[in-house]
Amino acid sequence: MSALTIPIAPEPRPWILPDRGKVAMAALIIAESAIFTIFVVAYLFYVGKSLTGPTPREVLDTPVFYTICLLSSSITVHLAGTFLERRKQRAFLSLWLLTFVLGGLFLFGTAREWHRLIYEKGLTISTNLFGTTYYSLVGLHAFHVSAGLVMLLIVLIFGLAGRVNRDQSGRIEVLSMYWHFVDGVWVVVFTVVYILGR
Repeated sequence: MSALTIPIAPEPRPWILPDRGKVAMAALIIAESAIFTIFVVAYLFYVGKSLTGPTPREVLDTPVFYTICLLSSSITVHLAGTFLERRKQRAFLSLWLLTFVLGGLFLFGTAREWHRLIYEKGLTISTNLFGTTYYSLVGLHAFHVSAGLVMLLIVLIFGLAGRVNRDQSGRIEVLSMYWHFVDGVWVVVFTVVYILGR
């Protein structure tokens, strides 16, 4: 007679709390996504309803180069974090600096576009509904890019001082989440303003 064997379930693994920084950043991204959604819907709702010019078709140039700069910075910030985890400090700092420069170029492009729109085309936030919604939506994004650049600069300064190492890679990953969010939002804004809204 053979003995009956009863399989014993493996002991359950203990539940580990998620990283507080990642949870907080995810909550921030969700809240900010809701705000951006409101601005995007407002832009789409009011586009074409201005009774006076200028219209998007008349004044907007598509910022392809600056868009490439911003989207490329998502790659560089990711690679920088990867190199930090591998303890390759010089590569981390180089890519982090490149991320900052690419983000700065994008912000410069936004400022240049606004200067052209205001002083050459006469489009201000109070000109018409298009001006109001355009500057509100693109300005909200530019504010988020500026906040990200400040954070990138702080990390860069600490990194150059030798205060950023593998122990901080979790914090760098949290900041990278924010930067990826800013880039992702720009894809939506770019599509809405420069493609659909014309």
